[in-house]
Amino acid sequence: MNNAAENTKTKSSDSHNKRKIYKKKRYTLPIIIITTLIALRIYLPYFVKDEVNKVLADLPGYFGKVKDIDISLLRGAYVIEDLYLNKVNAKTEVPFLNFPKTDISIQWKSIFKGEIVSEIIMTNPEIIYVMEDQQTEGKTADSDDWTEALTDLVPIDINNFEIHNGKMAFVELQADPNIDLHFNKLNLTAKNLRNVSSKEHTLPSPIYATATSIGNGMVTLDGNINLIKEIPDMNIEFGLKAADVTALNPFTKHYAGIDFKSGTFELFSEIAIADGYLKGYMKPLVTDSKLISKEDSFLSVLWEGFVGFFKFILKNQKTDTLATKIPIEGDLTQIKTGVLPSVLNILENAWIKAFKGVVDDDIEYKDALDAKN
Repeated sequence: MNNAAENTKTKSSDSHNKRKIYKKKRYTLPIIIITTLIALRIYLPYFVKDEVNKVLADLPGYFGKVKDIDISLLRGAYVIEDLYLNKVNAKTEVPFLNFPKTDISIQWKSIFKGEIVSEIIMTNPEIIYVMEDQQTEGKTADSDDWTEALTDLVPIDINNFEIHNGKMAFVELQADPNIDLHFNKLNLTAKNLRNVSSKEHTLPSPIYATATSIGNGMVTLDGNINLIKEIPDMNIEFGLKAADVTALNPFTKHYAGIDFKSGTFELFSEIAIADGYLKGYMKPLVTDSKLISKEDSFLSVLWEGFVGFFKFILKNQKTDTLATKIPIEGDLTQIKTGVLPSVLNILENAWIKAFKGVVDDDIEYKDALDAKN
């Protein structure tokens, strides 16, 4: 009897111990899995940050880095914070690219359609081209390196690309005064940006942008592009309206020796690029302009009076507009402007008809493609 009782007690104890071990295993495995997932989640931003910095480090002639990466698994997104890029031999500390916040996410609604596409939203990005920095000597990037970097950072199609409150600027610090031609409050939307070049001559990506120019002009850009090419194909219309021409004085003073007392500046352009061949025009207009001010020196007054004389002859007297239409055509490495056509267009505006402050709508993508062929 005692032996039987002891055996029963032993079996009961063994069964109890097994249940304890089972309970421990039942809780241990989920704990290990949860702990591993948490560790991976903590490590993931650092891994992605290292990968992004590797991509930027592989751009010859440039130095780039990101400050931080934030991962959102629920959205299938990562946010790149404070991306910086500049020439290795830059003479200034002004960054060529400064992107405070770039949100790259998966569009879940497209997954249900059998597509994996992304959305990129950039907030307050800045692209500042400092001439002294970009003209420095040293190893330069191959022409397609930036496209490889883009496809490495976003290895899927981009269905929607947006820029909110961006800035683009051209700066020349050696000029006196410094030249700073910029566009502020840049808002841009582009759709269907592909990460693979198409062999067909198509422009799959519509693009639209608005901005405020130097001199508080109103800027619009509308067209279509094929971005991922060695030299992107495009068909673009550009318009700049109602800018204060005096804001251009550092530029006109440096390159033409004149400055404006008052007036309005406008610029209209159409550009088509096919396989690296460009065809288009630029149509600048200056309205109600005055050149001479009382503070000018005698030589400045003499020169500006000389320019003003020709301005009077070559402007349309009814609209008080000095304008020309400058054709641009050729290989992008050797763009040539037609000097004689430009002069003829000045005379046409002065004595035949005034240029209208609109895009002429006479340049198409096929024009550049036909000219290339």
